[in-house]
Amino acid sequence: MRTVCIVGVGLSNWGEVWKESFRDLHTSAALKAIESAGVDHLDSLYVGCMSGGLFVGQEHLASLLTDYMGMRGLPATRVESACASGGMAIRSAFIEVASGISDIVMASGVEKMTDVDGDEATYALATAADQEFEVFHGATFPGLYAMMAHAHMAKYGTTRDMLSKVSVKNHNNGSMNPDAQYPFKVSMEQVAKSVMVADPLHILDCSPITDGAAAVIVCSEDVAKSLGKPYVKIIGSGIGTDTIQLAQREDITTIKAATLAANAAFKMSGKTIDDIDFCEVHDCFTIAEIIIAESIGKYAPGAAGPAILNGETTLEGSFPINTSGGLKSKGHPVGATGVAQVIEVYKQLTGQAEGERQLKSSPKIGMTQNMGGSGGSSVVHIMEVA
Repeated sequence: MRTVCIVGVGLSNWGEVWKESFRDLHTSAALKAIESAGVDHLDSLYVGCMSGGLFVGQEHLASLLTDYMGMRGLPATRVESACASGGMAIRSAFIEVASGISDIVMASGVEKMTDVDGDEATYALATAADQEFEVFHGATFPGLYAMMAHAHMAKYGTTRDMLSKVSVKNHNNGSMNPDAQYPFKVSMEQVAKSVMVADPLHILDCSPITDGAAAVIVCSEDVAKSLGKPYVKIIGSGIGTDTIQLAQREDITTIKAATLAANAAFKMSGKTIDDIDFCEVHDCFTIAEIIIAESIGKYAPGAAGPAILNGETTLEGSFPINTSGGLKSKGHPVGATGVAQVIEVYKQLTGQAEGERQLKSSPKIGMTQNMGGSGGSSVVHIMEVA
């Protein structure tokens, strides 16, 4: 298996982007990634998109997006695994380059979520849950994660302050990210007193609805070296799945798919969680960050909340989490999120994170964890400085 690298990255505008279409967002991110890498061609494209059909009425992305990139004829594949679609696109590109089939592959993700009203967006997102046994009975993702939060609180004593601290930390990081949808700080009191969505989760515990695209250039190390640009190596990649329905899981205070994905990535890389310097995780809700930090093995069950409250996961802490601002502050265009996580790790490892977000510890190994729905699928990547 060949060594696989990330050598160029690009983000479109993120947020409520009224003046750019679905195809415009993707083209913007894709062309920025190509320019960043300095490549003169691509061998193929994998694009992550959860639900273009429901959000903007657009499927058949392979044809549409290669056309608007000015690359008609380029082999292209749309990848879907709910909110893990972007991470799965990275995984697909990684496999193609590692196998030797291609030398230069783009992995991208895109979603245009604000062209529909709130009810339609809720419907589209709910397709990532169990339609017969959850959605039919009125369950939405805030409700599902609220149940996970209550279970975690009951079993481990997780508190309101622990949830709030996740939001405060991530908004602080996002306030220094020029690409963040919500680049402002919040206080513990503001989080706890914000509008209730699904007890115990308030609006400031929830990631937003976002328009946006992200793209990276995945290539062989020989190509990366020849380009003369900063690059990082993907040394581990893992995926895992679990039941889509919460009621069928053995324990809803952990996310088994994330554990399986992390363990597979650790095995491939020859690393352990103790070798990881920082991590981008899928904080679609504040409770998700707490549960994932435990599920990937960094903290024992019930120990992540106190660690977060004590500052261990801040920019200055022993294990920074979501230096980008995470889904909470940076935004969550579901098909693009997993790719954007990889972009943040690339920036941190190559010393290109903007402003005071750049970790002073000179990190050598970073990790991303992206997941679909309430944790029915998950993908993990481990990257190392070249």
